Amino acid sequence: MIGCAIHITNVSKAFGTVKALDGISLEVNRGEIYGLLGPDGAGKTTLFRILTTLLLPDSGSATVCGFDTVREYTDIRRAAGYMPGRFSLYPDLSVEENLEFFASLFGVKVSDNFDMVAPIYNQLAPFKTRKAGKLSGGMKQKLALCCALIHRPEILFLDEPTTGVDAVSRSEFWDILTHIRQSGMPIFVSTPYMDEASRCDRISLINSGRILETGTLDEILHRNSMPLLAVKGENNYHTLLALRKVEGVKTAFLSGEYIHVFTEEAFEPATLSAIEGVREVKVIAPDIEDVFIKIMGNGNS
Repeated sequence: MIGCAIHITNVSKAFGTVKALDGISLEVNRGEIYGLLGPDGAGKTTLFRILTTLLLPDSGSATVCGFDTVREYTDIRRAAGYMPGRFSLYPDLSVEENLEFFASLFGVKVSDNFDMVAPIYNQLAPFKTRKAGKLSGGMKQKLALCCALIHRPEILFLDEPTTGVDAVSRSEFWDILTHIRQSGMPIFVSTPYMDEASRCDRISLINSGRILETGTLDEILHRNSMPLLAVKGENNYHTLLALRKVEGVKTAFLSGEYIHVFTEEAFEPATLSAIEGVREVKVIAPDIEDVFIKIMGNGNS
């Protein structure tokens, strides 16, 4: 299963004066879960719509399973399973009826490919006569995934599939994706949740239409290694302003009940303990969210 499932070269797309994508280039290999991580408005959905032939790029090129997204769009539509970010199934149809309808769009019967969706559908079986609009968020996502898989696609596109669902449902959904990947199917998934990076084989960080970093989670963390301190003050907002004025502090930003502070290599952490109002200073290891903020350079904004 070694090979390239998606190849993107310098793809750009603008909507009026807004540049949604600015020279995007990346490759997704067969048999891997590839994560596109970034905040709302970063360009994730625009890229997914181009790859699934719903939008045309202004410039650049892309192939999916060897098919050009502009010239061979009908081949991609047969080869790809696509689950958009917004729930797009028919709320007035039952679970069973939705699955049968989407199978019919591809000229297959549910029974033809039931083995493809059985592990997921079996969780929905007790609710098979329930209207899709009456399902919980997690169950809606599982039904949407079944509908995206029922024609046995060669590749799966998932645009923010876990947005708006609870933590348990998010974890269950990723367990399902890991199981699907074992069959060799490449999965391209976008998410605003940085903690989901650990569930991907490789990731790209995207912001303002540009790819900031690409690699495995460990590779990205290693490339952006820098001393990181967690600081707590009596008033974190006032402490944050004071920290940003300290020589040797590269970036400081609020993170939960602490302020995360990237510093120069030779910086002495005890320096911060002397600042008025600082209660606690400790050395911590940066996670992908810390690295993303550091790369964006928005820590002092």
